[in-house]
Amino acid sequence: MAELVSFTVPTESDKTLLVWELSSGPTAEALHHSLFAVFSQFGLLFSVRVFPNAAVARPGFYAIIKFYSARDAHRAQKACDQKQLFQNSPVKVRLGTKHKAVQHQALALNSSQCQELANYYFGFNGWSKRIIKLQDLSDLEERANEDTVPPLQKQSLKFFCALEVVLPSYECRSPGAGMAEETLDDLEEGPLSFLMKRRTTQKLAIQKAVSDAFQKLLIVILESGKIAVEYRPCEEITDASTADELQDLIQGPAPVPHSPGSLRPGASACHVPAAPVGPTASLYVATVVAAGPGSSASGVGPGPCPADFRPPGGG
Repeated sequence: MAELVSFTVPTESDKTLLVWELSSGPTAEALHHSLFAVFSQFGLLFSVRVFPNAAVARPGFYAIIKFYSARDAHRAQKACDQKQLFQNSPVKVRLGTKHKAVQHQALALNSSQCQELANYYFGFNGWSKRIIKLQDLSDLEERANEDTVPPLQKQSLKFFCALEVVLPSYECRSPGAGMAEETLDDLEEGPLSFLMKRRTTQKLAIQKAVSDAFQKLLIVILESGKIAVEYRPCEEITDASTADELQDLIQGPAPVPHSPGSLRPGASACHVPAAPVGPTASLYVATVVAAGPGSSASGVGPGPCPADFRPPGGG
């Protein structure tokens, strides 16, 4: 059965491991490092959190470990339960308890986490981002005439970014948009502080756009181990204040259909037209099945990572 991995914070119980009966000898920081070293061998980890046992229990620690993939979490649980791992006594490892509570809205990963997940499944050179527009919407008065700015007047920096995340091996593009705003205090701001805030606001707008672009992508892990990518255009724009600006500012190209000769060896593609969504033009829903790990086809993602692989954020 295929597994879906989205660019959202994993909250499912089958992606969460509870580890207890950890020794009281090491510090929480040392246990965090040891747990990460062991469990990251089975797949990319979202988080490792270590807690001291309750006062009524014997001294020691327990941990909650979240994977992006339920399949990786299951493999880790079977391999590590009742094993000594890095201590003299065995630990207990269980999958999280299922709750029939109301589902909360999925939280998007931040830009750094999106890039880490993309690096893991697509490879460091398997994706890129292309900025389409980075526009200053601040409407500030000329900074060269700072002395003429009325006292106590509050101004703000505001940047809009439109970009696309490109997966060349999958012939897939995903557009994203982001807006960032930073308030200025003209009584305190100097030229250097202004430039630093301007740069920070630009960077934040780009990061938000990157995260937005990845939210439209869904990683499909087939039972054979091959990787597929599904592109799902957003159904609506939740921030009404940016809807009109998106209509006017972002004019990024829609995903381009494959030509029969454009696919790399071992890959196949399917394209289904989608209805227009929000203020954007019609897009395509594209699913591309890549050659599996170890293929000689260029640009293939690495699949499951070896034990010594821990990709930093990048792109």
